[in-house]
Amino acid sequence: MFYRTELKDHIRVPPNIFDVPLEEAIVQRVKKKYEGYISKDFGIVIDVLSIDNIGEGIIIPGDGAPYYKIDFELLTYKPEMQEVVLGKIKDIADFGAFINLGPIDGMIHVSQTMDDFVSFSKEKVLTGKESKRVLKVGDSCRARIIAVSFKDLQNPKIGLTMRQTGLGKLEWVEEDQAPKEAAKPAAKKKGKK
Repeated sequence: MFYRTELKDHIRVPPNIFDVPLEEAIVQRVKKKYEGYISKDFGIVIDVLSIDNIGEGIIIPGDGAPYYKIDFELLTYKPEMQEVVLGKIKDIADFGAFINLGPIDGMIHVSQTMDDFVSFSKEKVLTGKESKRVLKVGDSCRARIIAVSFKDLQNPKIGLTMRQTGLGKLEWVEEDQAPKEAAKPAAKKKGKK
């Protein structure tokens, strides 16, 4: 889920950017420090939204750069358990599919791709034995997050499933809902008799 996260920090403005207006210099330094930053507490930093308050600069003896206490707001993405996400299949391996969720990739184990026996082909395609459904690179899918691990902060792991109603390749979801939509008017007619 995407969040607006408010933080406070002391930001160092090096002497080589003293010619830049203060607010612009602060934004540059905050972006350099926080963009792409990953934390278990607030997830993955996408962007700096705003600098809300810049305190008075303090110079620490031995360092020619001022430090400013600032309040700022970040746009972050923190994957939540049971969250339903949309993404595109980025790669397929014999053990599952990798799906791009925007700021991060998740993995769908082959057993979680569909309710069918699934085979893998060298063309990087997963095919259901009975349903003949095909999952390939570039397909748009809806999945649910079933595992989140920030054990390695440089490479967080997201586990996904597509084996629940309303999940899977978007074309599959439409196919599954089409018979239900067609059955609704028939059910209403029976009730009117």
